[in-house]
Amino acid sequence: MQAVHAVVDRVRTNLFIGGEWRSGSDGAAIDVVDPATEKVIASVASATVDDGLEAVAIAEAAGKDWARRAPRDRAELLRRVFESMLDEADWLATLIALENGKTMADARSEVAYAAEFFRWFSEEAVRNIGSVSYAPAGGSRIVVMHQPIGVSLLVTPWNFPAAMATRKIAPALAAGCSVILKPASETPLTALAIGQLLERAGVPQGVVNVLPTRKTALFVRTLLNDDRVRKLSFTGSTEVGRVLLREAAESVVDCSMELGGNAPFIVYADADIDAAVEGAMIAKMRNGGQACTAANRFYVHRDVAEVFTERFTKAMADLVVGPGTEAGVDVGPLINGAAKEAMIETVERGLDAGASLTTGGAYDGVGYFYRPTVLRDVPADAPFLNSEIFGPVAPIVTFGPDDDVIALANDTEYGLAAYVYTRDLSRALRVSEALDYGMVGINRGIVSDPAAPFGGAKQSGVGREGGHIGMLEFTESKYVSVGWDSADA
Repeated sequence: MQAVHAVVDRVRTNLFIGGEWRSGSDGAAIDVVDPATEKVIASVASATVDDGLEAVAIAEAAGKDWARRAPRDRAELLRRVFESMLDEADWLATLIALENGKTMADARSEVAYAAEFFRWFSEEAVRNIGSVSYAPAGGSRIVVMHQPIGVSLLVTPWNFPAAMATRKIAPALAAGCSVILKPASETPLTALAIGQLLERAGVPQGVVNVLPTRKTALFVRTLLNDDRVRKLSFTGSTEVGRVLLREAAESVVDCSMELGGNAPFIVYADADIDAAVEGAMIAKMRNGGQACTAANRFYVHRDVAEVFTERFTKAMADLVVGPGTEAGVDVGPLINGAAKEAMIETVERGLDAGASLTTGGAYDGVGYFYRPTVLRDVPADAPFLNSEIFGPVAPIVTFGPDDDVIALANDTEYGLAAYVYTRDLSRALRVSEALDYGMVGINRGIVSDPAAPFGGAKQSGVGREGGHIGMLEFTESKYVSVGWDSADA
């Protein structure tokens, strides 16, 4: 416990507003719980609506100067934060493991991934390139520039508390915007720690503000209805995303939404089964299955279903479950008791539909643990396959040559990520085009990359994060019509 205090005590647990660390205006606090022990490890200040509105005013004023800063200046600051995150990788990873529950290996991977957004967008900050063209009708030039959109509200989830924050903060700062970060109440410590690193790197006062709050709905709704807030970037469930889109419509706030997923993982008969199992373990068990890109439905050709299920079951059964901070642990706890109950219900629904359990099931005792679980012989029309499984449960559906596996994979309102395993490159490309998803991994169990546009189709989101387009999401395109033709030229 002493080691826990040493890590947590380094975090400033007040609100970060206008370059100052202060208590919330009503003195309320949020208790942060370690999901492995169910014990409170810290309390952080909870922002009120008034705190949020003050942050908006400060961010608007600070944003004007920040937008005028030379792109190279913004780039250098982002680069310093990247380096600082790497220097503090052990501290940040331990914080993530404590408040989120993921293993230290997963947490270290997240820190490296999260830091990379600062490096990538430090490079993109100097590449906000517009265009000049001759008007087709003649007589003028068409000049297009990309200007900072303005005060941006960033709302992030608990499953990747570092990466989801940096994936939004870095492009916003690169574009010249000021931000208000509202992290998840379950995992505010990591966001506050990143705020400290930004402060250390020299971010101007008011350009970045970090406000945890336990009054999330009222807080976000109020800020969205403030005409000084011009951008909402949200990562979370589709259900909440729909609500926020309706709220944002009232003030016509520009929105980027990264929402839920229901990723299919397709294994064709010609696939390299060992590679498919390895990819399945990554796609399913990254962060214990608590990822929007997690493989949710495994469609395996009947010619290889038996061998795939056998090897996949063994790999899942061999995983060590325990507190994420302990050495040798492969799978940490779920985020809370509700998440554990959801896994219990999911497995019950699978068994009721006719599936059988090959490994896993509930885990008794302290902590929100659930064993890695495989369900085989799942009917393709089982109702529970329509829901996002946010945990370590893997249902396997067998398909044959007469089955339209593409139709099965696309039969969902979600469209974030999909995975395909086959040795036939032509088939892989055809299937990738036919899958109604924003991202497809071919013979890979992970698709996330700061240099690539991350986002989904259908009800999995609006807009893209990462890549060059990630910065443009925080800009407005302005067209200027210029007449510089002259008979005297």
